[in-house]
Amino acid sequence: MASHATVPEHAADASHARAAMQHRPWRSLIGLSSIVERFEHFLAGAGFDRAPWLAVAFAGGIAAWFGLDNRWHWLALVAACLALSLGTAAALRAEGRLPFLRQALVAMPLLVAAGCLVVWTKSAQVGMPAIARPVVAEIRGRVLEREEQPAEGRVRLLLAAREPGGVRAIRVRINLPVALDRPDIAEGAVIGLRARLMPPAPPMLPGSYDFARAAWFAGIAATGSALGEVTVLQPSGRVGWLARLKAGLSRHVRAQLPGTAGSIAAAYASGDRGAIAAADDDAMRDAGLTHLLSISGLHVSAVIGAAYLLALRLLALWPWLALRVRLPLVAAAGGALAGIGYTLLTGAEVPTVRSCIGALLVLAALALGREALSLRMVAVAAFVVLLFWPEAIVGPSFQMSFAAVIAIVALSGSAPVRGFLAPREEGLAMRGLRALAMLLATGVVIELALMPIGLFHFHRAGVYGALANVVAIPLTTVVTMPLIALALLLDLVGAGHPAWWAAGKSIDLMLALAHWVARQPGAVTTMPAMGLGSIALFVAGGLWLALWQGRVRHWGLLPIAAGIASLALLQPPDILVSGDGRQVALTGEGGGELLVLRDSRSPFVRDNLTEMAGKAGEPRLLSDWPGARCSADFCVLRLHRGGRDWQVLLTRSRDRVPERELAAACDRVDIVIADRRLSPACRPRVLKADRRFLDRNGGLAIALDPWRVRTVAATQGEHGWWRAVSHVAPAKAGTAGGRAGRSVDEASGPGSSPGRR
Repeated sequence: MASHATVPEHAADASHARAAMQHRPWRSLIGLSSIVERFEHFLAGAGFDRAPWLAVAFAGGIAAWFGLDNRWHWLALVAACLALSLGTAAALRAEGRLPFLRQALVAMPLLVAAGCLVVWTKSAQVGMPAIARPVVAEIRGRVLEREEQPAEGRVRLLLAAREPGGVRAIRVRINLPVALDRPDIAEGAVIGLRARLMPPAPPMLPGSYDFARAAWFAGIAATGSALGEVTVLQPSGRVGWLARLKAGLSRHVRAQLPGTAGSIAAAYASGDRGAIAAADDDAMRDAGLTHLLSISGLHVSAVIGAAYLLALRLLALWPWLALRVRLPLVAAAGGALAGIGYTLLTGAEVPTVRSCIGALLVLAALALGREALSLRMVAVAAFVVLLFWPEAIVGPSFQMSFAAVIAIVALSGSAPVRGFLAPREEGLAMRGLRALAMLLATGVVIELALMPIGLFHFHRAGVYGALANVVAIPLTTVVTMPLIALALLLDLVGAGHPAWWAAGKSIDLMLALAHWVARQPGAVTTMPAMGLGSIALFVAGGLWLALWQGRVRHWGLLPIAAGIASLALLQPPDILVSGDGRQVALTGEGGGELLVLRDSRSPFVRDNLTEMAGKAGEPRLLSDWPGARCSADFCVLRLHRGGRDWQVLLTRSRDRVPERELAAACDRVDIVIADRRLSPACRPRVLKADRRFLDRNGGLAIALDPWRVRTVAATQGEHGWWRAVSHVAPAKAGTAGGRAGRSVDEASGPGSSPGRR
């Protein structure tokens, strides 16, 4: 009987459970999910560690806009985020449970959508479409900015002008040779000149620097160089006092300190780094000290910190004021004024403004008695910067500066470091050793944080940068910059020579250190272009490692390890082709050397090819390699990859070739690469990358095993700065040159045809 009695009880329980599930489906699902409950418990205990992730979500939305292709993708992202946020709010609000998970699922998608909309709006407001094609024209415009670059032998002008042949107002950046420069070509002057104008250049190769994108957000529609004398149509009148002060200060510093020392001192004093010699600039880069040459967070923080401490100490000497006024607040105001003035004096470039904003937030925390350096403060600074300059997220300056700051704050806030630096009974020597060890550890952590970013953007990283910075950073902030400030102050009474001498010696010491480090074996690590997936793993792992506390942060090591593994498996492309088809480079042949089709005098071209291939040193001409058969017009070569031979035909001139011979040559090869448009009769077995193909797709990175072709166009989507058009007037095959009828067989030779694939 008992067993029969239990049946209706179970049936009743089951009916109640089904009714509960029908009325409360979300509660049932959450109750069954221990993972969700654990995540809620984790968020509840995280406290303020949750806040910085809001800035990460905002940055993620901006990055997604750059990564997605077109407006339909952007709209889909925004719609999905809004649906997730509103759906979560509606579904979980009635439950009264999981409040922290609900907050995360509501706030994070909203910020992702906000980031996407902010950068989309900024692009639509400031983006300036480029001129349609290269042109030589007479232009008339007003000088908006003037930047002297004596190390390059030129002056760079930014003009507000009319588009040649049109009525559109555009910004044009012109390089003016020093020989054509005059004092009356100043900011505010209206000038006329003849110039060769080009659309801002897209990336030369997939993954290389995208000047067209930077120009789009700067409102620059054309770049070029002056072809003759400049006529001043209207004098500048009264140049702004700030521009006069900056130019005069730069000239004064260089007059007191000749050579590179004076150029670096002028960069510290006024932000003018155009006179730094290329050899010294390269040495600083290879030694990991380039950040000391541009006005960044280090310099702005040094100025603000010095002004804050000086004001605090001096005001404390006045007892009446010290008893009646909160001195940290007054000192913070003095430091803020010094930082803003220094930012304006050095040109108010976006990286400097970012640094100033971050330093001002630190001052605000000090004035309010809050913790000065915290990840929440860094997150607020990043959010403010991205709100006004969302395009900065794809640039190395923003990424490196905030990665370094996050690394410093996360390291200083970790429990082991707090214990290591805790006050204790010990002698002065031991405290000094402890501080030195912490400085070295900080340098190592910063180098590790910056290395993936450096490899992604520049395809190279300094190995000994941490050791060099241990000496160079204190030398710059504690010795060089105070000496420059003291020298400028003493110059008011004509007594600054000793301070200038000492400042010059300190800069010479830094340069000597840079050259010595750069000469060491293995000082620079080069690597082929890293994919977006690899850098995403490093960023995700680094943020997880830095923003959480406790043992859970160690989970960030997993994506970092996956990123390292992806780098270990990274192989350079077999063939690199520039967007105009003139520059072709091959890897994996000639004893590991980089083989190039043409010898370019342009450092920009050479650096792009070597960096994207992960090579160091000078490339070698393909015509000097025994494995290639080259004539004046063509090169034919055989590459062995993946267990088979690949025949490649490269054009070297634009002379006319009989169509029948060209078709026969194309029929014998797998790949044809040409800087001109080829006849439809040219049909290689795998790929014909002629000018028509390159105009649509841009530069190429070709891997043969396994077969893969990466194009610049695939990385651009439908953003405003990319247009699949020719940037140099195309020449049809057979119309250029005068050596008619040259045979392709001079290059291919007998026996060059492999079996069909």
